[in-house]
Amino acid sequence: MRFCGKGWIAVILLAAPVAGFAATCTTQAELQPQDRNALASAGERLSEAILQQNYSVLQTALSPAVAQDWQGIHGAVEDAAPLVKGGQAQLQAVYLLDATQATVPADTQFFCSNASGSLTVTITMHALPPGKYAVVLGDAAGAPLGGQIGLVLVWDPTAQPAQWRLGGVSIRQGILDGHDGVWYWSRARALAENGAPWSAWFSYDMAHYMLLPFDFISSPNLDKLLHEQSQIKGGPEFPYSLPDGPRTWKIDAMAIDTSLREPDLAVTYDSLGIADPGAERTEATAVLSALLKAHPKLRDNFHGLWAFASRDGKLTPIFELPMAKIP
Repeated sequence: MRFCGKGWIAVILLAAPVAGFAATCTTQAELQPQDRNALASAGERLSEAILQQNYSVLQTALSPAVAQDWQGIHGAVEDAAPLVKGGQAQLQAVYLLDATQATVPADTQFFCSNASGSLTVTITMHALPPGKYAVVLGDAAGAPLGGQIGLVLVWDPTAQPAQWRLGGVSIRQGILDGHDGVWYWSRARALAENGAPWSAWFSYDMAHYMLLPFDFISSPNLDKLLHEQSQIKGGPEFPYSLPDGPRTWKIDAMAIDTSLREPDLAVTYDSLGIADPGAERTEATAVLSALLKAHPKLRDNFHGLWAFASRDGKLTPIFELPMAKIP
């Protein structure tokens, strides 16, 4: 594996209270050679294990603190196999995080600045125990679905020898419908300028979801993306009343959905509570059809819509329909 430099990082800010102790971050460029080599070696070994679906290597490397989460990690790696297929592991960035001065688990922010101080990436960890950690970001270079790989490493000084262990993993699709996150960002700008606020809003959501695998990192670049998104006039607000002839549907929420490896949107609506499966599908089709009639440009900019029926606090997935199959 080789380090591949990028001039920017775009990720999502996850807000949390700042811990009341000194927490430090060392960026990849500022690492001591021995630390850089050790983290690169660990990142390479674990990333290759993800690409090869080598669960033995991953489980052996697991930190004892998260051993109970092994099934979840196993499932995440297994589900992500199509995302990394055909790619080669490549490191993008490494951050060494020192929270050894903490005395109890705490929400902790690490401010990771480059040598000149001109760029600061913020990493926010929830309920982080005292210790030393690293965040390793990479991708499956050349994979058709552009898998983005994120690793959280935990320093284990009690191991013989002391070593970096796996504390968490996140893998996301980096290419949807042949396009990466930067393309979706550019597309969002164009849609906002051309009177398609809903399509623009969810294209921004798609962009910052795809650009990195973790939701706990922020940067000035993402701040710019979020600022652009916040300037959209007429964007979605929920709950949303959707007139449909004599009826009015209530849309509780919408969000991007990539579970089918396609740029879909998930629509949650208040259901009439009809138990018959056929009637459920008819109701869901009516809701999705009314939504596209109200916002027709969604049809041209996303693959399809998921329907989720909400009734008495229960959420029921109904189906996913490609746009061409929604009347």
